[in-house]
Amino acid sequence: MKSNQNAQNLLKQQVGQAGAEYMLEKVPAGAVLGIGTGSTVNYLIEALAKYPQHIQRYRGAVSTSDATTARLQACGIPIIDINEVEDLPLYMDGADEINAQGQMIKGGGGALTQEKIVAMVADVFICLADASKRVQQLGRFPLPIEVIPIAQRAITQKLKALGGMPTVRHTPQGAIYTTCHTNWIIDVAGLDIHDPIALETEINNWPGVVTVGLFARRAADSCLLAGEQGVQWVHFPDQNMI
Repeated sequence: MKSNQNAQNLLKQQVGQAGAEYMLEKVPAGAVLGIGTGSTVNYLIEALAKYPQHIQRYRGAVSTSDATTARLQACGIPIIDINEVEDLPLYMDGADEINAQGQMIKGGGGALTQEKIVAMVADVFICLADASKRVQQLGRFPLPIEVIPIAQRAITQKLKALGGMPTVRHTPQGAIYTTCHTNWIIDVAGLDIHDPIALETEINNWPGVVTVGLFARRAADSCLLAGEQGVQWVHFPDQNMI
């Protein structure tokens, strides 16, 4: 088990390094970087920190979580409020699952709302993933949904009607997990997601839903995928590479 985890961490490190090199090569000086959240992104930030002279060329970065903000600031990268950004050339983030169309499940780290906002603003969205995250059909990973607490029961019932098995996320200490927006997250197991865009649209229309962790309407443009053959590009039909 430990050896499998070590192998996966090595893949994450490789794809994080590849992502940093691409970002520093393609994003012009004076621009703002878009940085996501999660274990793979941590390796991206670690790799960026190896090039202090390069990262000083940028105005700063948009961050999707407090954890990412702390890591970026430790590397000397200023944090820019998304409301102050007129142009975001490139956003890099991980995924809990990604399919052949670049559609993803995200939000395992709890930052799905911030991630979806940054993805919407970015010109190009590149997913960083190891081969274990690539699936034919989304739904094996429980789908996170951020909800206003008062709507939790009603939304839970609607999710059960779809065939899902919803549970409210808790912290390791047993308390209800609260997002930075003071909302709750419902994780939904057992969904067969045949039409990700339709399901994302339906759930988004329910009163009380803040964000659903389906990134189908705004899928990734491309993916840097780490596997046994090294890090490879996967380009999707509607790619918008820089």
